[in-house]
Amino acid sequence: MSLKSRTAVVTGSTSGIGLAIARAYAREGANVVINGFGDAADIEKERLGIEDEFGVKAFYSAADLSKADEAFNLVVEAEKTFGSVDILVNNAGVQFVSPVEEFPVEKWNLIIALNLSAAFHTIRAAVPGMKQRKFGRIINTASAHALVASPFKSAYVAAKHGIAGLTKTVALETATFGITANAIAPGYVWTPLVEKQIPDTAKARGLTEEQVKKDVLLAAQPTKEFVTVDEVAALALFLASDEARSITGTVIPVDGGWTAA
Repeated sequence: MSLKSRTAVVTGSTSGIGLAIARAYAREGANVVINGFGDAADIEKERLGIEDEFGVKAFYSAADLSKADEAFNLVVEAEKTFGSVDILVNNAGVQFVSPVEEFPVEKWNLIIALNLSAAFHTIRAAVPGMKQRKFGRIINTASAHALVASPFKSAYVAAKHGIAGLTKTVALETATFGITANAIAPGYVWTPLVEKQIPDTAKARGLTEEQVKKDVLLAAQPTKEFVTVDEVAALALFLASDEARSITGTVIPVDGGWTAA
């Protein structure tokens, strides 16, 4: 596979799943735009590392995707910088857990804005250029929660179900333009963010860290193993390829069997 001459925009890509996807694209020759929050020095280290290791151009955008104009302009600026946006990965997201009657309105608004509306705004910015060039790959990071629900995650589940519907609609609208739109639906993925939550969860529940992993986080995954970021990135890489041109409008689980039941 080669993505030389392609440009990929990957949101929420300063760590975890997004960074793994950006690196996978760069490894195959694509220039990449990374985006997200974090320590400025760490982000610059990752950006330079991508350029040095893979010999491509890597651009960082600090756009706040919870704001519609910044999400839209992220794609506009990427097209100005590289001449095209060929691959768009909407990966940015945030989570909050609370009973629905106690769910803070500001948290609901943030989760819907970042996890769902941001994808709409980046897609509407990217599609005109993709149509003109007769090529585009839109890949949205959904979740097992795009297919099934869990208690206390009303905003997140609503947003991820919305991502599934948005993906299917965009796929139908762009099918005759060489554009595909698909969603990846991971289960629990082993990321630094998840790893950091385990000690606090263990303390709060009076469990060992191993019990938290197996009996809390992985309770729904029949494999009892975390999905790796590289596994998600490998699927995102394939979906960006020419060989995946007939795959569109799908929500593909990578969840250790979570949604099989």
